[in-house]
Amino acid sequence: MPGLEDLYREIILDHYRTPRNRGELDPPAVKIDGHNPLCGDEITVYLAVDGTGDDAVVTDIKIGGQGCSISQSSASMMTKAVIGKQVGEINAVMRRFKSMMGIDNIELEEADSEVDLGELEALQGVVKFPVRIKCAVLSWNTLANAIAASAASAADDA
Repeated sequence: MPGLEDLYREIILDHYRTPRNRGELDPPAVKIDGHNPLCGDEITVYLAVDGTGDDAVVTDIKIGGQGCSISQSSASMMTKAVIGKQVGEINAVMRRFKSMMGIDNIELEEADSEVDLGELEALQGVVKFPVRIKCAVLSWNTLANAIAASAASAADDA
Protein backbone atom coordinates (compact mmCIF):
# COMPACT_ATOMS: atom_id res chain seq x y z
CA MET A 1 0.00 0.00 0.00
CA PRO A 2 2.09 2.94 -1.26
CA GLY A 3 -0.09 5.61 0.41
CA LEU A 4 0.34 4.05 3.84
CA GLU A 5 4.10 3.63 3.35
CA ASP A 6 4.35 7.31 2.39
CA LEU A 7 2.39 8.32 5.49
CA TYR A 8 4.64 6.18 7.69
CA ARG A 9 7.74 7.67 6.08
CA GLU A 10 6.42 11.18 6.76
CA ILE A 11 5.75 10.34 10.44
CA ILE A 12 9.29 9.00 10.82
CA LEU A 13 10.82 12.03 9.11
CA ASP A 14 8.69 14.43 11.17
CA HIS A 15 9.93 12.88 14.43
CA TYR A 16 13.51 12.89 13.11
CA ARG A 17 13.41 16.54 12.01
CA THR A 18 11.43 17.75 15.04
CA PRO A 19 12.07 15.31 17.88
CA ARG A 20 9.69 15.48 20.81
CA ASN A 21 10.88 15.72 24.41
CA ARG A 22 14.47 16.48 23.51
CA GLY A 23 16.63 17.80 26.33
CA GLU A 24 17.76 16.89 29.82
CA LEU A 25 16.19 16.47 33.24
CA ASP A 26 17.95 17.42 36.44
CA PRO A 27 18.53 14.86 39.19
CA PRO A 28 16.90 13.01 40.85
CA ALA A 29 15.89 11.95 37.33
CA VAL A 30 17.70 8.84 36.12
CA LYS A 31 20.12 9.27 33.21
CA ILE A 32 21.01 6.21 31.13
CA ASP A 33 23.04 6.09 27.93
CA GLY A 34 22.46 3.58 25.16
CA HIS A 35 24.77 2.87 22.24
CA ASN A 36 24.55 0.72 19.13
CA PRO A 37 28.17 -0.12 18.26
CA LEU A 38 27.16 -1.53 14.85
CA CYS A 39 26.11 1.85 13.49
CA GLY A 40 27.14 4.42 16.10
CA ASP A 41 23.63 5.46 17.19
CA GLU A 42 23.57 6.98 20.67
CA ILE A 43 20.57 7.61 22.92
CA THR A 44 20.43 9.19 26.35
CA VAL A 45 17.22 8.74 28.32
CA TYR A 46 16.41 11.00 31.26
CA LEU A 47 13.56 9.56 33.28
CA ALA A 48 11.51 10.90 36.18
CA VAL A 49 9.30 8.34 37.89
CA ASP A 50 6.85 8.80 40.74
CA GLY A 51 6.16 5.71 42.83
CA THR A 52 7.43 2.16 42.78
CA GLY A 53 6.69 -1.09 40.99
CA ASP A 54 4.34 -1.50 38.04
CA ASP A 55 2.10 1.29 39.40
CA ALA A 56 4.91 3.88 39.27
CA VAL A 57 4.19 6.66 36.77
CA VAL A 58 6.64 8.21 34.32
CA THR A 59 6.12 11.88 35.10
CA ASP A 60 8.68 13.15 32.60
CA ILE A 61 11.08 11.83 30.00
CA LYS A 62 13.65 13.56 27.84
CA ILE A 63 16.01 12.20 25.24
CA GLY A 64 19.35 13.16 23.81
CA GLY A 65 21.79 11.59 21.42
CA GLN A 66 22.48 11.26 17.76
CA GLY A 67 22.06 8.71 15.05
CA CYS A 68 20.04 7.66 12.06
CA SER A 69 16.48 8.70 11.36
CA ILE A 70 15.15 5.35 12.61
CA SER A 71 16.85 5.49 16.02
CA GLN A 72 16.07 9.14 16.63
CA SER A 73 12.45 9.03 15.45
CA SER A 74 11.83 5.84 17.43
CA ALA A 75 13.15 7.59 20.55
CA SER A 76 10.93 10.61 19.93
CA MET A 77 7.84 8.44 19.39
CA MET A 78 8.74 6.40 22.47
CA THR A 79 8.67 9.49 24.69
CA LYS A 80 5.18 10.35 23.51
CA ALA A 81 4.04 6.77 24.07
CA VAL A 82 5.25 6.48 27.68
CA ILE A 83 4.92 9.87 29.35
CA GLY A 84 2.22 9.84 31.99
CA LYS A 85 1.85 6.05 31.89
CA GLN A 86 2.42 3.47 34.60
CA VAL A 87 5.47 1.22 34.34
CA GLY A 88 3.21 -1.82 33.88
CA GLU A 89 1.56 -0.16 30.87
CA ILE A 90 4.95 0.87 29.48
CA ASN A 91 6.23 -2.70 29.75
CA ALA A 92 3.21 -3.87 27.72
CA VAL A 93 3.89 -1.25 25.03
CA MET A 94 7.56 -2.24 25.03
CA ARG A 95 6.75 -5.94 24.58
CA ARG A 96 4.24 -5.19 21.81
CA PHE A 97 6.69 -2.87 20.01
CA LYS A 98 9.55 -5.36 20.20
CA SER A 99 7.22 -8.10 19.00
CA MET A 100 6.28 -5.93 16.01
CA MET A 101 10.02 -5.54 15.35
CA GLY A 102 10.32 -9.33 15.21
CA ILE A 103 12.42 -9.72 18.35
CA ASP A 104 12.18 -13.46 18.98
CA ASN A 105 12.75 -13.66 22.71
CA ILE A 106 9.77 -11.45 23.61
CA GLU A 107 7.01 -13.24 25.46
CA LEU A 108 3.77 -11.41 24.89
CA GLU A 109 1.14 -11.50 27.57
CA GLU A 110 -2.46 -12.04 26.49
CA ALA A 111 -3.40 -8.38 27.02
CA ASP A 112 -0.41 -7.15 24.98
CA SER A 113 -2.25 -7.81 21.71
CA GLU A 114 -4.72 -5.09 22.76
CA VAL A 115 -1.99 -2.45 23.12
CA ASP A 116 -2.38 0.42 20.67
CA LEU A 117 1.03 1.45 19.36
CA GLY A 118 -0.24 4.63 17.71
CA GLU A 119 2.47 6.37 15.70
CA LEU A 120 4.96 3.64 16.60
CA GLU A 121 3.31 1.51 13.93
CA ALA A 122 5.03 3.76 11.40
CA LEU A 123 8.22 1.85 12.23
CA GLN A 124 6.82 -1.56 11.25
CA GLY A 125 8.50 -1.36 7.84
CA VAL A 126 11.88 -1.54 9.58
CA VAL A 127 11.50 -5.31 9.88
CA LYS A 128 12.21 -5.54 6.15
CA PHE A 129 15.75 -4.38 7.00
CA PRO A 130 17.01 -6.60 9.83
CA VAL A 131 20.15 -4.56 10.39
CA ARG A 132 17.96 -1.51 11.21
CA ILE A 133 15.87 -3.28 13.88
CA LYS A 134 18.55 -2.54 16.48
CA CYS A 135 18.26 1.13 15.55
CA ALA A 136 14.52 1.08 16.25
CA VAL A 137 14.77 -0.74 19.59
CA LEU A 138 17.82 1.11 20.97
CA SER A 139 15.74 3.72 22.79
CA TRP A 140 13.42 1.04 24.18
CA ASN A 141 16.32 -0.98 25.57
CA THR A 142 17.71 2.20 27.10
CA LEU A 143 14.30 3.01 28.58
CA ALA A 144 14.13 -0.49 30.12
CA ASN A 145 17.53 0.13 31.73
CA ALA A 146 16.34 3.53 32.99
CA ILE A 147 13.21 1.99 34.52
CA ALA A 148 15.34 -0.66 36.24
CA ALA A 149 17.76 2.00 37.53
CA SER A 150 14.86 4.09 38.81
CA ALA A 151 13.39 1.07 40.62
CA ALA A 152 16.80 0.29 42.16
CA SER A 153 17.18 3.89 43.28
CA ALA A 154 13.70 3.87 44.84
CA ALA A 155 14.54 0.63 46.67
CA ASP A 156 17.77 2.18 48.01
CA ASP A 157 15.82 5.20 49.26
CA ALA A 158 13.26 3.03 51.07
